[in-house]
Amino acid sequence: MAEGRYRIVIRCPGCGEKYILRGRKNEKGEYETGFKRCICGNEETLNIDATLE
Repeated sequence: MAEGRYRIVIRCPGCGEKYILRGRKNEKGEYETGFKRCICGNEETLNIDATLE
């Protein structure tokens, strides 16, 4: 198995918003989901949990 998809849960500690996305790991070990920022404008302090699908 080369590379799997991940179920990624992103939570914003600022406003409490929760996002559930699917993505893959890139060469740097980061998750690629297309997520840029929370609706409250938070881009930096996000809690990210990933599990392999």
